[in-house]
This record gives sequence, structure tokens and C-alpha cells, in this order.
Amino acid sequence: MTRLVVALALGALTLRAESGYDAWLRYAELDSPAKDRFREAMPAVVATVGESSLFASAREELIRGTRGMLGRTLRVESGIPKEPAIILARLADLHNLRPQWDLGFTLQEDGYALKTIDGFTIVTGSNDRGVLYGVFALLRMIALGEPIANLDEKHEPYAPVRWVNHWDNLDGSIERGYGGPSIFWANRLARADLSRVRDYARMLASLGINGCSVNNVNADPQILSSEVVAQLARIADVFRPWGVHVVVAVDFGSPQTAGGLDTFDPLDPRVADWWKSRIDELYRAIPDLAGIITKADSEGRLGPSAYKRTHADAANVVARALKPHGGLIFYRGFVYDHHADWRNLKNDRARAAYDNFKPLDGKFDDNVVIQIKNGPIDFQVREPPSPLFAALERTNQAIELEITQEYFGQARHTVFLVPMWKDVLDFDMHANGGSTPVKALAAGKTFHRTIGGFVGVSNVGLNDSWTGNHLSQANLYGFGRLAWNPDLSASRILDEWTKLTFGASPQVVATVNDIQLTSWRTYENYTGPLGLQTLNDITGNHYGVSVEASERNGWGQWHRADEAGAGMDRTVATGTGFIGQYPPQTARLFESLDTCPDDLLLFMHHVPYTHRLHSGKTVIQSIYDAHYDGAESVAEYVREWKPLRGRIDERRFDEILSQLEYQAGQADVWRDGVNNWFFRTSSIADERKRVGHHPNRVEAESMALEGYRATEINPWEAASGGKIISCAATRCRATLAFGGTPGWYTIRIQYFDQNNGASHFQLSIGHQVIDDWTAGLQLPTTKLDGTSSTRRSISGVALRSGDEVRIEATPDAEEEAALDYIELIPER
Repeated sequence: MTRLVVALALGALTLRAESGYDAWLRYAELDSPAKDRFREAMPAVVATVGESSLFASAREELIRGTRGMLGRTLRVESGIPKEPAIILARLADLHNLRPQWDLGFTLQEDGYALKTIDGFTIVTGSNDRGVLYGVFALLRMIALGEPIANLDEKHEPYAPVRWVNHWDNLDGSIERGYGGPSIFWANRLARADLSRVRDYARMLASLGINGCSVNNVNADPQILSSEVVAQLARIADVFRPWGVHVVVAVDFGSPQTAGGLDTFDPLDPRVADWWKSRIDELYRAIPDLAGIITKADSEGRLGPSAYKRTHADAANVVARALKPHGGLIFYRGFVYDHHADWRNLKNDRARAAYDNFKPLDGKFDDNVVIQIKNGPIDFQVREPPSPLFAALERTNQAIELEITQEYFGQARHTVFLVPMWKDVLDFDMHANGGSTPVKALAAGKTFHRTIGGFVGVSNVGLNDSWTGNHLSQANLYGFGRLAWNPDLSASRILDEWTKLTFGASPQVVATVNDIQLTSWRTYENYTGPLGLQTLNDITGNHYGVSVEASERNGWGQWHRADEAGAGMDRTVATGTGFIGQYPPQTARLFESLDTCPDDLLLFMHHVPYTHRLHSGKTVIQSIYDAHYDGAESVAEYVREWKPLRGRIDERRFDEILSQLEYQAGQADVWRDGVNNWFFRTSSIADERKRVGHHPNRVEAESMALEGYRATEINPWEAASGGKIISCAATRCRATLAFGGTPGWYTIRIQYFDQNNGASHFQLSIGHQVIDDWTAGLQLPTTKLDGTSSTRRSISGVALRSGDEVRIEATPDAEEEAALDYIELIPER
């Protein structure tokens, strides 16, 4: 018995406490059989041919990784030693020193090869960065248990540009940031301690990311001031040993807003001179600056339309200042009228990118890249690929993907985005009648283009887990892997990430992979299926359920749902004509109801609720079923996760469990909100009689109330029955007498957690306090709505007929300690 206790204690110690900070670069010690196998295959020496800061990073990373995984410290030498060694060398240098080691190939920029020759393990690259990437690849193979004894691998990036964009502000806040404050900025200066920036650059390098914009695309004009440029140079110095180049987002109106000119007209010679002067100064401070990104004539940003100039005029004036330095300008294709007349059925935001940029094809300089979002709207839960990818035949382009989960639960919900990205990247646009998948179009492999690539909006923060959700780290990892090789499958990428992040336990790997690989469809099911887009608070925080928020305003994310049917008519025959922007073969797919995929039906067509899908279901029943399926899937995630206790470290286990339990509550809010809205609007009942029927639910307004008052909520679908109770006293009470069957119950309390206070709640059964908690999640709202609606779940409660179930609440500051309902669910 004593031996068993000791063994269990030692086993528990192996689950070292982890915060998530190490992400997929944990280098956890391998188990004995694997460790012994790799020890036999690994030489004891690491030798470098040549020296640079990147070589130093590569060497130290190799030492760090082998020490962590194998418990051995490599000896460092220079040149090619007499005994077997791991050789780090540029391909050209390797050929010069050992001509007999002719590898028989060349490498593209940043490419690397791993080769075993004469007992030596060769890590070679086309350049220093390629060598660094090769080291990370070798360590990844070891961590995944892949054999390294007889290496013969060559890897090259699919595209030259592999960047991440950050929307960090100089004051340290982050627009659309869900992982805490900026790692780069505080009080309008680069942080005094940039060690976290160094660690982030290391993470990016492990994925082959070679550029990073460090400030908000809604740029502060002062970013180009001499004072801030000096701060940018500090960040660049930290990035440089990891092969990551700084990119700067600039305000197109800077010649006027920051430069003191009376104009920012791109055709004014004074403006051109100003851009040249500022960019020259940038390169004096940061000689390896990768380039500039700008957002113009979009969502209120200044742009060339102020002077009746074109986007080509705007991009080219900056491009010509960058050209002598080898810099690129990424000009965002995210241009549309956010004051569009919603009453005009021909207006369509989805058309905007094509309408703005197609006429300018071939008029952009060769160091201009049009940065195009994956879909024509704005990172919705499902969109078709932007038709602009196929339309620009003589203009460089790159695809913009969102890592930071703006419309995907803002990292409070787990949504693995790689399957969605794969759907877009692999989609064949059939441009010019040939096979042209989006990944090839975006990477510059088609038509008359020279540059292309992948840009991900990242926005990590100071949170220990970087992203605010441990499982959301997989999206950053997945973006980097796809940017290097978009032919990788989502399951391959996820399996790598899970094993690197949590270890190789079969149960852990199977559970995490199942949750992640189904999470996009799950989120789509309970937020916006059939191409409805994400039905959240479009005009507010982009988070909580609000079905009508996208209607009757100028933002153009309309779904046109009414009492007769739903969906945007984007056909050529009767609608906005958007479908006609696609190449003919693709347009035919979307134009016909017979061939349009069900997942995009309501994005492309307006149909009656009784229209039957290819599945055989009606539209309305599919909406009902999807929302119930999605909510049940998240509940199942919680059940799947709980058995992993003890198989991963306690902190990450608990934090992920808490996040999934929160998501399960929010999924129910979405399920009920959307279904109730469509039921009221369509007047068509759920065939399975679930919508509007909740047999275990007691509305808070029907309880005996002391201090509480009943009130309606806006939007009405954000609360059960459209009503809630809020506390109008210093302490309030809501009570019900239990009249059900005696037994064990789970009690769910749906309450509201506003971010302008921290109210306290207490649940009692009779005189016994069962649970108490504080509403302190800091959700993104001060309002009582779908965003602040939150669930507390208490299982294993014994109830007997006549028991008094009582909730007592103490409001705090401006928070109202509001309640929606209580559910008493019998346990099996």
C-alpha cells in the first residue's frame, strides 16, 4: 500500500506545474524508451559553420531542446569536428567545406534540409534563417517521436511572405485583443522589459514566420515620429536573432496628421517627398524593416478618395519610397461603405473589395501587395472565398486570416480555425478555366505576380497563456504551419500541436483533437449556420447573441431574415450580382439552388423557411436542430474533458475546464436566443417541440422576489422569455419552493456578469448554503444582454419536496446582480 502511495505521488510530480507560457516549445522530458532511442541517434556535439545572431539562436535552441527532452547537454564546437556531430551550416558553406557532401539540390530562400551523412546530422539552410528553421524542425521531430537516425528531408516555404499583424496601441491596449495588454507597448513607449517579445519571436521562428507588424492597423499617426521610431528599433533588435522582421502599420493621412502638411494627396510632390523622408528615417533606424501596412478609405480611415485619387495612387506613393530599401507595402483590400443604405436591396458589402480593386488590376507597383481577407465580409463564422483572389491577375496579393477570434467567441470560446482556413485555401476558384486554389492565388503562384503570402491577425497579450485560452494557442500554431505549407491537413497540424503542448498520452491526444477538430462546426451550429454569418452584436462588441444587430444599419452584414424567409439574394439573376464576380464555373456553383452548398445557402440566396436543403430538412428546422446540436456538443466537451484530470497539469486542466463550462452556458444562451427569434419571426414550430419548451426551467420573474424587480431586456432574445430580474436594493432575494421528485439534481443559475462591478451571489437550500460566487469574469459589456449572460452550475444537490431554493445577491458598483432563470435538472 505504501509503495502504491509513493508511486502515485511520484507520478503526480511528473505533471509539472505549467502556465501555458511555453506553448508548443515545452521540450518536456521524453519517456524512457523514446529517450534512450533518441540518445543513441543524437551526436554529442553541435558544431556551427559560420556565425551570426541567428546561428547563435539555432545553437542555443538545439542545446535547450535536447537538454529538456533527452537530459543531455550538447558540447559546442566550431567547424566540422572529427567525431560525429550535428552540423549547422548554410548550404553554400557546406558545399565549400565538404564537396563530397553534395546534397544534390538547391534551396529557396528560407528553405532547409535535414540529412544524415557519414554519421553526421546535417542541418542546412539557404540562409541563416533556414538553418534556424531546420533546428526547430529537428526538435519537433524528436518531440513527436519521429525517427532521426537516417534523415533525408528538404523543406521550402510555400510563399515568401509569412507575417502576423498585431493591432496593439501605443498606450498598451489592444484592439480585438483577448490575451491581455500589449507585449510591445506601454505608455506610448516600447516596454522596458522586452523579454516577452523575445520569447514571442522565438515562437514565431519555430513556425517559419518572418515578419510581424507591431501596432494597430488603425494606426496612431505618431508611429512615424522620431521618438517612436527609436522604440520600434528596440523591438527590431529583439526580433532580429530569430529572423523576424518588423512591419509598421501607418495612417495614410500621416503627411497631414503627423507631418504638418496641409494635404495627404498621393499625387502631390510634397506628399511623395514626405513619405520618402520618413521611410528613409525608418530604414536608418531599422535597416531590415520588412515593410509597411496601411488601411485607407475603410471604416472612417483617411484615404485617397478625399482627393478623388485611386487606391493605386495611394499605394504607389508609399511603395516608391520603400522601393530603394527593398520594402513592401501591404495595402488592405478591406474597403467598403459602412454607411450603405440597407433599404436598397442591390447594395451589398460583399461586392466592395472586387468593385474597388478589380478596375485597378495592373496599376500597382511591383512592391505593392493587396492584403485580402479570406471572405468578402469580415471574418464571419462561414464565408465563401473572396472573389478578389481570382480577379487580380496582374497585382500581388496575400490572404489575411484571423487568428485572434474576433467573431469566434473572442477566445472565451474554443474554436479551432484551421479547418475553416483549409476550406478557403483549398477552394478551387477555376480562374481562367484552370485549377487555381486560393492558396496558389494568394501565394503568387499564378498569373503575373511576383510576391504573395499569408498574413494572420494574431494579437497575443501578457496573459500567461498568450491568447487568453490555452486551446486557442492552436490557432497561432496552425496559422504558422499553414503559412509554411498549406497542403498540410488540419488533423496533422492539430495532432502535432496537441502532442507538443500536452504530451503524447493517447487519451489526452484523442480528447483534445476531438474537441478542437469539431469546434468550428460546433460554434457555427450555435451562432450562425447555413451562411447566416455570426449573429452577434455587430454594432457593439461583436460577442453576444443579437440576431437583428446586423440589420437596418449601414454596416452591410445583413442576412435579410423576415417573416417569410432568410438570406441575402446575391444572385446575378435577381439579386445584388455578387455571385457574378466569381469565375464562370464557380459562379454557376453558387447561382443555382440545386448546386449551392447548404452551408452557404443563406449567404447567397433568400429563400422561404420551408425551402428544403440538400439534407432534406427545411431551412427553419435546420436552424433549430443546428443550435441544439451545437449546444449539446459543447456540453459534451465538458464531459470529455473531466476524465483528463491527473493526465495533464492541474492549472491548465482547471483553466480549460472552467473555459469549457463557461462556453457551454453561452452556447445555451445562443441556442435559445437564435431559436426563439426565428420561432417568433417565422411562426413555424420546432418539429421536435424543444424551442420555447424548457421543462426544468423556472423563470426568475416567477419566483418570490425581495428587492428584485422584473424588467425587459434588449435584445429580447438574450433572456429566457425576454425578461430578467435586477436588484434594486442593497441585498436581494429570489426564492422558489421545490415541488419535484426527490433526488439528486444539478442546479443551473443563469445570471448576468457586467464589467462595471462584481456582485456576490449565494445559493441556499433551506438553511444550508450550497454555493457562493462573485460575478467577476470581466466580460466585454456593461449592459444586461447576451454578452453578460453567464451560467453557474452546481451538481450533486439533494432536493426534497418542499425545499426552499433561495438565491441571495449583493450588487456592486453599477452591476445589478441580475438573474434570468434557474434550472433544476435531475441527475441520472
